Amino acid sequence: MSEIPQSVQKEYSNQTEEGSISTDLSLLVIWSLLLVVLLLKPDFTVDGQQIYLNNKQLDCYNDPNFTDGYACNGVQTSCQAFLTFRSIPPFNSPLSIGLLLGSKPNLIANFNNMSNFDTIPTDTLVLIPINNCTCSGPYYQYNTSYKLSSESDTYFTVANDTYQGLTTCQALMAQNPYDSLNLTVGLNLEVPLRCACPTSKQIAAGVNYLLTYMPSEEDDTSTIADLFGVEEQSIWDANELTEESITFPFTPILVPLKTKPTQIHPPVFPPPAPSPQTPITVKAGSGETNKRWVFVGVAVGATALLVLSAFLLWFFCRRHSQNKALNPLPALSTPAKNESSWSVSTQGVRYAIESLTIYKFDDIQKATGFFGEANRIKGSVYRGSFLGDGAAVKVLKGDVSSEINLLKRINHTNIIRLSGFCVHSGNTYLVYEYAENGSLTDWLHDNKDPRSSPLEWKQRVQVAYDMADALNYLHNYINPPYIHKNLKTSNILLDSNLRAKISNFGLARTLGIQDRGGLQLTRHVVGTHGYMAPEYMEDGVITPKLDVFAFGVVMLELLSGREASSGAEMHGGDHEELLYASIRRVLDGDNVREKLRGFVDPSLRNEYPLDIAFSMAQLAKNCVAHDLNSRPAMPEVFMTLSKILYSSLDWDPSDDRQRSGTLGHTNGK
Repeated sequence: MSEIPQSVQKEYSNQTEEGSISTDLSLLVIWSLLLVVLLLKPDFTVDGQQIYLNNKQLDCYNDPNFTDGYACNGVQTSCQAFLTFRSIPPFNSPLSIGLLLGSKPNLIANFNNMSNFDTIPTDTLVLIPINNCTCSGPYYQYNTSYKLSSESDTYFTVANDTYQGLTTCQALMAQNPYDSLNLTVGLNLEVPLRCACPTSKQIAAGVNYLLTYMPSEEDDTSTIADLFGVEEQSIWDANELTEESITFPFTPILVPLKTKPTQIHPPVFPPPAPSPQTPITVKAGSGETNKRWVFVGVAVGATALLVLSAFLLWFFCRRHSQNKALNPLPALSTPAKNESSWSVSTQGVRYAIESLTIYKFDDIQKATGFFGEANRIKGSVYRGSFLGDGAAVKVLKGDVSSEINLLKRINHTNIIRLSGFCVHSGNTYLVYEYAENGSLTDWLHDNKDPRSSPLEWKQRVQVAYDMADALNYLHNYINPPYIHKNLKTSNILLDSNLRAKISNFGLARTLGIQDRGGLQLTRHVVGTHGYMAPEYMEDGVITPKLDVFAFGVVMLELLSGREASSGAEMHGGDHEELLYASIRRVLDGDNVREKLRGFVDPSLRNEYPLDIAFSMAQLAKNCVAHDLNSRPAMPEVFMTLSKILYSSLDWDPSDDRQRSGTLGHTNGK
C-alpha cells in the first residue's frame, strides 16, 4: 500500500479537527437551546398528579382502579392534607362534621373561624384539615368509620350523600367485607377518604398541600382557581386535565396549595374600569391642587343633585296627591259598571301591579278565541296567544292575591311563570307561560294523548331533578319560605324540551318566623288521595316534609308508570294499594333485583341502568317514609338527584346491558 503524502495527511487532520469543532459547536447550541426552553417554560412537560375520576365514581359495579383512591406517587408516604365539606343537617357544626369525618372539631372550628358548637348555615363550604393522609397499599387515604343508621343506607348513598363524594362506593366495597345489598343497621363501615400528597414536581414548584374540593354545579376549574388563589393550569396538571376536558359536579378535584388554606370566601373581583366615554385624567403638577379641585367639583355636583332631587320629590308628591283626589282607585281592566266585588283583594292588587302586566279583558277574550272549546286545555284553563307568544289563561273566582303575590316574587326556570292578570266581573284571569307538552300525567298515565309516547329514562330523571330544584328553591331560597302543598303529576308541566315546571300554587302556604321548627297545624285538610303525607291526613301537620312526601310519590310514578293510587295490580289483589306503600315491599327482603325490574315501567323496555334505578327507588322510599323526621330535606334530595342525573347522562344504552345485572347477584338466588 502506498504511503499517504504528508500534505494530504495534514489536510485531512485539519478537516477532522474542523468537523469535530463544528460538531461540538452544534451540540453546544442544541444544549443551550434546550436549557433556554427549560428555563423559560419549566412546565413544558407535566407529569399529572392523579387521574380525574371523570364521573366513574357513580358506577358502583364497574371498578377502574383509580376509583379506589389517589395513587401513592408523592415524595412523602404521609402528609397533611385538606378536604372540603358542605354543611347539611345533621352535619352542620364543627363537632358533628368532625365526628363524621374523623377530624378534630377544634381544628375545623379554628380553620373556619367559629366555635365547636356553632350551627353552620346549610350548604356552607367548610375546610377540613387532615393531619395524616397516608399511603395504605397503593393508595393515599385517610380512614374513618361510619355506623349504618338507616335501612336505606347503601354503599352508593354513604359515599355520595353522607360523605358527599369524599369517598367512592368502589373504595367502600373494596375495603369492607359486606355484600352491597345485605347492609344492615348497626354495621360499621371502614371509610377511606380521598386525599393525596404532593409529587416531587409539585414540591419543586412550591406546592406544600393538596386539597380535595367537591365542585358544585356552578363550579369549573376557573372558579375553583379563583376561590383558592391558584393558577388554573396547576389544577389541570394536578388532575391530568386539559383546557378541553369536561369536569362534572360532585366529582372531586385536587387543588395544589403553597400555603395552608384559610376560611373560604367567594372570590372578590375588582370593580370595572372607568367607561371610555368618561376617562379620568390627572394633569401633571401639584397633586394636592388636583385633589382639591376634584373635591370642590364633587361637592358642587352633589349639592346640585340634592336640590334637583328635592324639587322632583316635591313635584311628584304634589301631582300624586292631586291625582288621588281626582281618581281614588285606578281601573285595572275594563270591569262592568255594575261590578260590586273584586276577586283579588285591593291590597293584593296594589302589591302585585308593580311587576305584572295588567291585561284588558278584551285582549284576554281575543287571545283565547273568546274562550272557545278548541282552546280549552283542561277545566278552566285555556290556550291563548298574545302578540304571537303562547300563553295559558286560567279563570278563577275568589281572592287569589296570595298566589299572585307569591308568583310575582319567583324567578325560577322550573316554576311556571305568571306574566300578568285581569280582573273582570268577579273573575280573575291569570296569564301564565305556556307549557307546550302538557302535564306529566299526560305522558305517564293518559294513553289517549297522542303526545304520550313513553318518556325515556334520562328524560324521567331530568323531570325529577327539575322538580327537586324548584322545591329546594321554594323551601330554602325565598323569604319567607313556601310549601307547595299540592304537588302531583297533573301540576307538573313540561315545556317544549320536556323540562319540568311546577304549577298551581293555590294551596301554597308560607312559613313565617312564628312557625317554630317549620311546623303548622290546620283542621282543613285538602289534597289528592295518594299524595298526602300521613301526618297531614291524620293530624293536619304542615311542614316542608309534606312536599318531600308528595315528591317521593311522583318519583315512584316516574319509575313505575303507575298512578299514585293504583298499585293493587302489582300482586293481583282486589283492594287498593297506594303506590308509596308498594315500594317498601319491592326493596325489602330477597330478590330485590327481580322485584325492582317488575316495578319499573315496562314501556322503558329495560332501556335503563338498573343500578341507578335502584338508587332512585331508594331515594323515593326515603321520601315517603311514614315518620316525617326520617324523610330527607330537599337540599339532600336535590343533591342526591343531581348525582343520579349526571350518572344517567353519562350512561350509554348501547353499553353492556348485562352489567346492571350485578345488582343483587347475591340475593337474587
